Amino acid sequence: MGSKSILVVDDEKDIRELLQFTLGKEGYDVICTGNGNDAISMVEKHAPNLVILDGMLPGMDGNDICYKLKNDKSTMHIPVIMLSARSDETDQIIGLRLGADDYIPKPFSPKILIAKVSAILRRSEKIRQDDNQDEIISHSGIIMNRADFSATLNDETMQLTTVEYNLLYFLCRKPGRVYTRERILEEIRGDDVIITGRTVDVHILALRRKLGDQAELIETIRGVGYRIKA
Repeated sequence: MGSKSILVVDDEKDIRELLQFTLGKEGYDVICTGNGNDAISMVEKHAPNLVILDGMLPGMDGNDICYKLKNDKSTMHIPVIMLSARSDETDQIIGLRLGADDYIPKPFSPKILIAKVSAILRRSEKIRQDDNQDEIISHSGIIMNRADFSATLNDETMQLTTVEYNLLYFLCRKPGRVYTRERILEEIRGDDVIITGRTVDVHILALRRKLGDQAELIETIRGVGYRIKA
């Protein structure tokens, strides 16, 4: 298997050079751009295994790029790490709701970033190669097919981000089983990632909105976590 490729999209030259050097030392193939308008075409051209995306960019804004990538079936499987000087909690929640797999405020620790990159890529690979999971599952009007990454609710297509898809699929595999926030984080985001239970709450809220009248299917078990109603 060849080296994993990473696309870095950041308008700061120093950041691009730092990430190219740091990630390159870890064995990754790193390609860079400083303009948001080039990001989508570079993803289509190079098909990277992961995108590190600055939130504030000339041209197309980082949030817009993330939204576009995560709502296109051809790119929604590519993990995205948002890297931004906007460290306010609201900005982080927005990034996660748009489908980002993680959010790292600037300034950042290169060691922490490498750990997050490694964990997310490992988790992404596991999802693709896990032959023990059924490709198609069905529960209470929800049908999910991992072969084409599709999800429908009462025959209507659901527009889910990668994290939302993995979360819903994970819960629907065993209806009635309660999972802690920590267990859900391990499943949908991988280990070695410094994140909190708040992340799960954000994605659960987004899923409930997309389930509409079926929102009550996802039950909160106070003091424990969540489950899909059996």
